[in-house]
Amino acid sequence: MPPAPSSSRALAAILPQIATAPYEAHQKARTFASRYAKAGQYDVAIDVLFQSARELLKAGQQGSGTDLGGFLLEVYDSKNEAVTEESRGRLTQLIALTGSGGSWRKTLIDKCISWSAKHGPCPAGDPEMHHYAGEILYKDGSFELAELHLLAAGKRDSARLLADLLLDWSNGASDFGLYASRGVIPYLLEGNILAARTFLSHFLSHLISSHPEVLAETVPLQVGSTSDEILFTKDQVLNFLQLAIRTCQRAQGEKNKTVREAWVRLCGTYQSKGGLMASPPMRKALSELAHLYFSIPLPRGQAANPLQDMLSSLFGGAGSAQPRTLSPAGGVGLD
Repeated sequence: MPPAPSSSRALAAILPQIATAPYEAHQKARTFASRYAKAGQYDVAIDVLFQSARELLKAGQQGSGTDLGGFLLEVYDSKNEAVTEESRGRLTQLIALTGSGGSWRKTLIDKCISWSAKHGPCPAGDPEMHHYAGEILYKDGSFELAELHLLAAGKRDSARLLADLLLDWSNGASDFGLYASRGVIPYLLEGNILAARTFLSHFLSHLISSHPEVLAETVPLQVGSTSDEILFTKDQVLNFLQLAIRTCQRAQGEKNKTVREAWVRLCGTYQSKGGLMASPPMRKALSELAHLYFSIPLPRGQAANPLQDMLSSLFGGAGSAQPRTLSPAGGVGLD
């Protein structure tokens, strides 16, 4: 019986060349991996590409290393490699080694997310991969890119990290409600109420710790006969967001008319105060939330995708005209 195929021969020809002839090493890695992949020896090709990419990145060859990382994902795709700790772990190692300079890290992250969306259970991409990407991009200072990954992750840790990021991004500004809305509204639009609550609780806790003057009342307001509490602040948007989460949490579509009417009154009250609450992006987002949670029809002509429009309008960037359908029960749950 012939021995099982091994990557040892290929790696012995590739790795020693990286220090003195990185281009030749890169080309050899592609050649060997192509042969193995065409022969259906995917695991060998994966090992060759991973080890070669890792060592090239360690040697400062970001372009070559990222290229092999992309090739690794092509082999993953050909093999129909599922998202597992092992398959994800190879990728996170490479992402970490790409460095923060240039666009190499973003390039590899985008390809990793696309693969995980195709071969994992989450159409938006693997939550663990999104969280890792958000965390490392946050450390790089790429706040806007990190924000999108942490929103997509939808995990408890991601919600907390997003709160830290947005507080850092605010950089001492006084419009804290604007930054808090960037976490709460998208999570609610994804049907992820628990992530919205986790985010805002962490955001408010750290905000009040560093800016106690933001509180209008030092004693929290109790919500009805429950043990739930609202922190009444001098920022109207922060007050609205707390109430919006709790109202959406009690929603039952058109079945509960009392809560439905409470939502309409809540939005009307705060929108009448002007500012961010009365801005077109926020109005669009609130109309979508009304449709999503309370079965209130969207205004005529409004596409059901205010999330990207809202984010891009608030801080710049490209929006998306693609409509989408959301379900409160379909959001990513918390771990």
